Amino acid sequence: MKSYLRLLPVLIIFIIGAGLLSCTDSRSSRKGKPNIIFIMPDDLGWNDAGYNGSEILTPHLDRLARDGIRLNQHYVSPVCSPSRAALLTGRFPSRFGILGPIAGKSTQILPDDVTTLPSLLAESGYETHITGKWHLSLSADHGPTQYGFKTSYGYLHGQIDPYTHRYKFGDATWHRNDQLIEEEGHVTDLITEDAIRYINETRDKPFFLAVTYSVPHYPLAEPGEWIDLYEDTISERSRRIFAASVSHMDSGIGRIVEAIDRNGLTENTLIVFSSDNGGQDNWLTTEGLYESRYPPDPVLGDNRPLRGWKGEVYEGGIRVPALAYWPGVLDPGVMDRPIHIVDWLPTFLALSGIQEELPDDLDGQDIWPLLLDPGSELNLKPIYITGAGEAALRVGDWKLIELRTGVTELYNLREDPAEENNLADIESHRRDELISLLRRQQEKDGAAVHR
Repeated sequence: MKSYLRLLPVLIIFIIGAGLLSCTDSRSSRKGKPNIIFIMPDDLGWNDAGYNGSEILTPHLDRLARDGIRLNQHYVSPVCSPSRAALLTGRFPSRFGILGPIAGKSTQILPDDVTTLPSLLAESGYETHITGKWHLSLSADHGPTQYGFKTSYGYLHGQIDPYTHRYKFGDATWHRNDQLIEEEGHVTDLITEDAIRYINETRDKPFFLAVTYSVPHYPLAEPGEWIDLYEDTISERSRRIFAASVSHMDSGIGRIVEAIDRNGLTENTLIVFSSDNGGQDNWLTTEGLYESRYPPDPVLGDNRPLRGWKGEVYEGGIRVPALAYWPGVLDPGVMDRPIHIVDWLPTFLALSGIQEELPDDLDGQDIWPLLLDPGSELNLKPIYITGAGEAALRVGDWKLIELRTGVTELYNLREDPAEENNLADIESHRRDELISLLRRQQEKDGAAVHR
């Protein structure tokens, strides 16, 4: 008995230590599967984010950019559906023949047998949800829950009336879990509130949350409180409403970050923000759309100092405001290496400890070493971008462009980020090397995509 009593303190210490070790292991396991939130506005141009020098007020994005990593050379596709396909698959969207917006009465879909980011995460224990724009099919039969999202909310089409939640021809498109529904409220508020609801309800499990806003894509209608912010600073009506829509969204992003903080999830949540393509200069063809409730918008986005607009493979169409934010994990700074939206799938899987599940045919790569150390010597893959009859290839500092007219252009983006000096004739050897690399990428697309 006395021997037992002498051993009792040791046993108590052992039990307490085992309990602490168990808690530590649990925390480590939880941190091994971080929450991931991907926020994507629609048509936000380079100079439409306050932290890039815009006149538009985006205090919450500015804080994320200040306290996170600004991704100054983050590439996407020139239009929306391809960028979304690239994010979900880690492959260039031309591999699926998705070269432009899925619009009108199109029956095109992201192939339903493709392996997706949410499906891989769900298989490894993640909860997965999307709130906002889908745009990888126009039918609820091929909505987000068919591609790995356990739950979904928002709209299927590529654009939406902010209040009626109808597509431009009157099609019903607002849904929950791929079932069409009717609701009242401004689309920006509904998307934000659903994201906050999801965070509150899912806080005890690892989750992947895609928040895909409808703004600042046409058509735009904003409550007076947001328009009033610009009454004295922006005289052009359409640009003023555009700015109001961005500030409204920025407020929603602030509320989402606040929900993360309030639920004690900050230290285990990575937030990535990226526009889906560059800004659109105007929207002038409105006859027959939305029952003619919306006038033409002669001034919308701003991509300065980059060249070009949405729909083009110049920098203004494909290089977008982007950032990564994870306080305590990612040091604040700027990353100036060229990366592409296809890189997020392998990066997220590596962070979640399931990189062994990576498909063999990925175009993206794990860029986490670059986020931890922007000076890392990580060798980056070529960035291949297709548009409407156009193509571009970025390798290091060099960018090759093939226009639909057959003209070839070559730019050194380190020395000429505004793409003003075409070096195709002067650097003919380098031009020919990049053309050869471009052809290899086009061969992977298949014959149906070749020009």
